[in-house]
Amino acid sequence: MLKTHTRTLADLFATPPAARFKHVRATSEYLPMPDGVQIAVDVLLPADLPSGERLPAVLIIARYWRSMELRMPNPPKKAPIGPREPLPDYLIGRGFAVVVMDVRGSGASTGSSRHPWSPEEVADYGEVAAWVARQAWCNGRIGAVGISYEGATAIRLAALGVSGVRAVVPQEIEYDVYTDIAAPGGIFNAAFIRAWSESNAKLDSGKPSRLFPALARPMIKGPRPVDSDKASRAMLTRALREHAANTDVFKALSGITFRDDPFGETGATLDDFSLMPHQAGIEAGGAALFSWGSWLDGASADVVIRTFNTLSNPQVAVIGAWKHEMTKSGSPYQQPNAPPNPAQRDQWGALAQFFAETLIEGQAPRGKQLFYYTLGAETWNATDQFPLPGTQMQAWYFAPSGTLSQSPPAAAAATPYKVDFAATTGRTNRWQTQMARPVIYPDRAKADRRLLTYTSAPLAHAVEITGYPVITLHVAANVEDCAFFVYLEDVDPGGVVRYLTEGQLRAIHRRLSPEPLPYWTGGPVHSFKRADSAPLQPGHVAEITFGLHPISALIRAGHRLRVALAGADKDTFARVPTQGDPVWQVWHGGAAASRIDLPIVPR
Repeated sequence: MLKTHTRTLADLFATPPAARFKHVRATSEYLPMPDGVQIAVDVLLPADLPSGERLPAVLIIARYWRSMELRMPNPPKKAPIGPREPLPDYLIGRGFAVVVMDVRGSGASTGSSRHPWSPEEVADYGEVAAWVARQAWCNGRIGAVGISYEGATAIRLAALGVSGVRAVVPQEIEYDVYTDIAAPGGIFNAAFIRAWSESNAKLDSGKPSRLFPALARPMIKGPRPVDSDKASRAMLTRALREHAANTDVFKALSGITFRDDPFGETGATLDDFSLMPHQAGIEAGGAALFSWGSWLDGASADVVIRTFNTLSNPQVAVIGAWKHEMTKSGSPYQQPNAPPNPAQRDQWGALAQFFAETLIEGQAPRGKQLFYYTLGAETWNATDQFPLPGTQMQAWYFAPSGTLSQSPPAAAAATPYKVDFAATTGRTNRWQTQMARPVIYPDRAKADRRLLTYTSAPLAHAVEITGYPVITLHVAANVEDCAFFVYLEDVDPGGVVRYLTEGQLRAIHRRLSPEPLPYWTGGPVHSFKRADSAPLQPGHVAEITFGLHPISALIRAGHRLRVALAGADKDTFARVPTQGDPVWQVWHGGAAASRIDLPIVPR
């Protein structure tokens, strides 16, 4: 698979290593860090590992407990249960050791967390990886894998210069904490941040989070103590006491408007704990990257493309259409909660095959290859370049009649819109799937009645949109600040409206930056810094340009394109402004021709 470019997605999981072992032997212990913090680790090995055989190790660096203490016995000869799918059992059976650690300030580990992915926390990853490489059962080669926070820890491990780290698999992660999760478009992602912060506070006090399945919660006592602490529980008690000093993430983020605002009292900014400071280390380490994302999970697809184009490491990348945990489809062209494509067993097969080639055979991918799923066609494609070769940006113009056309109106005119703060994309959208929810965008026809919409005539021919749409609005408002949400949709001949993607921008961040970001980006660049703040002048027409999140979708002949504009998404984002009633005048035609530019791929 990795020695030459594969041709189909199925090649990624065509030859996973066969199952060799049936049972797991689990032990746990504390590892002391240089500053005295004690890191709890579970060491999971095949129970019937032959004497003297050395295995590659896969590290899972956990924020939401490495494993749980249950009110019933753990299933015998299995990996201890944690808040994740039973991937460790699958990998151990195929000849890998698995080590799962609680990051400092969480689970049974001591210490506290100043902020996510703090320098001291990240340094711990390297200490644990170096310890793993020295163990008699390890062949010295190490990988890391994880979804969400655990995926973000995996890629940061690759930056630490630990010689044995050869391959990492970051799945469904953020790259730039400000734009990708905390404040997309500069608008506070209040629903997720509140839920995440409350969940972590529960976990860090030793109680199960409400994000865990409701039926499972009564069976969970708390984080599992390490073996030497099971009788006295003294270290676990100390750890939970020290976790009380963890920074309140929601409170700290609530005070941030600009990228360079401080995170609470920590002295750090969101850039400090994003991936950007680790880029040089990741490239210098040379580990192979196997990145996964979804067009419908937050900004994770953008993160995959950004990683693919920014980092020089050998890479295989996959962008699908699933919920955050990758266990159900999120495609609006499928039934809600349909099985994912590929199936979870094949996802795991791809991980095992990747780790076998990098950690056992010592082979790395050659170059880069990206596999991506096209909504509507419901098919997989492959490329070694993104944007795709031959992509052409095609302009579609707004008209006062609510139409969308490739020809701009001849005369300038404006359409008024009073922001409806009851508008919403629901509670199963791309931003809330990270709270253990499905991705379900039901028919948007009713929701669009609260929005300002522009709809094309039925398409004479099918078109494929793959890449980053860009919106340009010419708009006058009666306020200095507000939020712009733009949705790209597919209207079928029966009138069913399917969500494809979206973009958002807070008005004060509208100024385009002459300086590039420290990573590749597919759309217009906004710095989101305080010095670049540009409030609107009420009554004056401003040009607002920003990118939508990337997408790949086939719009079939007879379907119509729709662009829907909103000023709020009440169930997800903070209200901007907090008081008042924004009214827009959206201009069309002449020198003020509002439009969307779509990345069209020749078919």
